[in-house]
Amino acid sequence: MAKGDSIWSDKGATMSDKSARQEFGLAQEEIIAAIRAGKLQFRENNMHGNPWYRLLRHEVESLVRETSGPDHLHQKKLQQELADLTKEARKLTTRLKVIERRRAELMTELNG
Repeated sequence: MAKGDSIWSDKGATMSDKSARQEFGLAQEEIIAAIRAGKLQFRENNMHGNPWYRLLRHEVESLVRETSGPDHLHQKKLQQELADLTKEARKLTTRLKVIERRRAELMTELNG
């Protein structure tokens, strides 16, 4: 692996073009234009015959900062963190319900 390629294998250092669109509100056309302008490095991948671009997260964040301003980037990061926490809370609530249901079954069996 070449020296400059190590960032491509770091956890969290890359993202797909779909994630960039969802997380930062970019359009596919903006991503393609930035790639053509040399603002974004990319690696092309395929999953089940469907092509997608792997992008460097710090370059995507720089692009968003440049096009929409630092406040927009901060807002998007906060929105993403809130969405992640909400998703995690839903998972924990579901898991807690399963645990409580099983606990009630065990208590009934012990008392019966």
